[in-house]
Amino acid sequence: MSDEESLRDYLFKLTMQQQWEKVAKKYEEDASSHTLKLTKLEDTAFHIAISSYNPDCSNAPHESFTHKMYNLMNDTKSLCKVLNLPTTRGDTPLHLAAAVGWESLCTLIASEDPKLIQIRNANGETPLFIAAHHGNLDTFVSLHGIYNEAKDKADESLCRRKDGNTVLHSAISGEYFKLAYFILEHYKNLLNYFNVDGETPLHVLARKPNLFKSSSQLGSYESIIYQSGLLRSEKKKSIPSDVEDQPYEEHGVPIYESFLAGCSRSKEKNAGSTDQTKGAEAKSKDYGSYPPNYTTCILIFKFATKVILTVLGVGFLKIRKIHEKKVRHCHAMQIMDKMIEFEPSYKYDSNGQRPAHPSEASSSIPDMPPIAEESQTTESNIAVKDSTPLLVAAKMGIPEMVEKILDAVPVAIQDQDSEGKNVLMVAAENRQTYVFDFLLQRKLPEYVFHHFDNEGNSILHLAAKLGEKQPWRIPGAALQMQWEIKWYKHVKGCVPAVCYSHHNAKGETPRKIFSQTHENLVKSGNEWLVKTSESCSVVAALIATVAFATSATVPGGLDQSHGYPILRDSRAFDIFSIASLIALCLSITALVFFLAIITSRFEERDFKRDLPRKLLMGLSCLFLGIVAMLLSFCAGHTFILREKLRIAALPIYAVAMIPVMLFAMGQLPLYFDLLWAAYVKVPLRSYKVFLH
Repeated sequence: MSDEESLRDYLFKLTMQQQWEKVAKKYEEDASSHTLKLTKLEDTAFHIAISSYNPDCSNAPHESFTHKMYNLMNDTKSLCKVLNLPTTRGDTPLHLAAAVGWESLCTLIASEDPKLIQIRNANGETPLFIAAHHGNLDTFVSLHGIYNEAKDKADESLCRRKDGNTVLHSAISGEYFKLAYFILEHYKNLLNYFNVDGETPLHVLARKPNLFKSSSQLGSYESIIYQSGLLRSEKKKSIPSDVEDQPYEEHGVPIYESFLAGCSRSKEKNAGSTDQTKGAEAKSKDYGSYPPNYTTCILIFKFATKVILTVLGVGFLKIRKIHEKKVRHCHAMQIMDKMIEFEPSYKYDSNGQRPAHPSEASSSIPDMPPIAEESQTTESNIAVKDSTPLLVAAKMGIPEMVEKILDAVPVAIQDQDSEGKNVLMVAAENRQTYVFDFLLQRKLPEYVFHHFDNEGNSILHLAAKLGEKQPWRIPGAALQMQWEIKWYKHVKGCVPAVCYSHHNAKGETPRKIFSQTHENLVKSGNEWLVKTSESCSVVAALIATVAFATSATVPGGLDQSHGYPILRDSRAFDIFSIASLIALCLSITALVFFLAIITSRFEERDFKRDLPRKLLMGLSCLFLGIVAMLLSFCAGHTFILREKLRIAALPIYAVAMIPVMLFAMGQLPLYFDLLWAAYVKVPLRSYKVFLH
């Protein structure tokens, strides 16, 4: 084995064991080790030392020995060669330091030679892009400052890679909001650059509905915490801009302030509100009219609410999670506002699709390698026309963004995708109830409702068509079908009458499309209802049998002289008699409802009210029958026990209720879903299919 091979094996073993002190010592003894490649990726020991850095751990020895290796290479004048030495992926030491977020080392390397920031790896990424891609704000700010120190304007040529994604695309995709805000402050033009998929940074944000309050499925107590003053004010949060902090605006008003302002928030508004500034305006107008000593009452209310939530099991960890969610929503709103802020200064093309920016007349980004082939560019242009940020936001269900875009650029209402669908059609097709209802409230021009896509489909045609995914926030095929009918009826009531019988290019009416696309869902709903009814019928029949036998029994027997029950004056006897009769009647009624479902015709129209209502009534009678049967059992059991043992029987009754409680826990969710579905006029959209 040659000396070089021996040295390579020795250094490889040391780097894998992370014995950086010995590696630094070897660097001091043998200068040839500085440029020796150790891995298949052609990493040197210095490359590996940088890649092994973990900013979340204590790295004092690691940092000191890595800096010692740097100084040793500088003394032997091999530093310049190593800093320019790429791996097989094209990553230089500066790329690796930017990836792990080693800000001090990045500053040291970039200060040595600022041109190192220009080097691109195999993916066309500069160290500046790498820092943004991994969300390393301090590293990005440092490299940005070093490279643009002597320039009047930040150089955007380093902020884009081969696939067209910019640092702003990456920051928003990774949800690095402070970094995104910094980029928007210094690289504003990146807002209008498209990647090969035809997406701008605003498209990327529009594809993340989980970052907005309207798409968050908050429970009852979560909504209270979210809206209340229990969470710290977001006005104290800030995003760095030019190393200085700029405060956030608070999106959303605490409950107690809204209450004092005379504002009431319903549950629907909590889920889909897009006009959060109204509460703030009301607060600013009315809040000051209350006496100052009301502040004490507010603080007492907040403290009492915290105590109650803690007693109920909603601890500080849960409150902290909700707070983090609210902070994320506020940050996303700030970034969205900042991005759309520049929209009014742009003019739309004649077709109302893509904002035209003066810089687009020239080259996209100077000194850039080719981003895509001509065929890819053509495809990306098609993609741009296919989905503007407004259409993407409507598809993903973000009414906040839809409202902001339409307020900033009203002409965006003319946006159409490659299939000729406008924003209202996209919302109807994707079952985005909040977006659809919000658009209706804006009093859109009449031509928006009379619009037809390239295949001649109206809004009602698209609402009638069932997609591959079932978006409704309700389990069970039958309930899905019920909400599909409700959605179709809801859209039908909002469109012109000409759409009812309009034929598309294939000669299909909305009603025909609804029947064709929902055929499988009707079959699935049929099977689900039959299985559920059969299972519940067995339980109902069993309860009816027991209740019949119980109701025909007279505890204590009859008085032979008069024929009256001996225990007729006992309160327990009255409870036993009435409860057993109620259990019998209710169980038989439940059995009748379930049999009616099994023998039903299962037509489409039956799923709107008839079948769900029968199932709801059947389950109601079944549950009440079970409760009545247990009540009659407990009342009858007291006749057996002696007077002294009746109190001791209470724990026994409680244990006997455990199986019933387990059954109820399994069946009550279905019952509440049925109850909810029966009274909700407009179905509620689920956003789980879009979560990243």
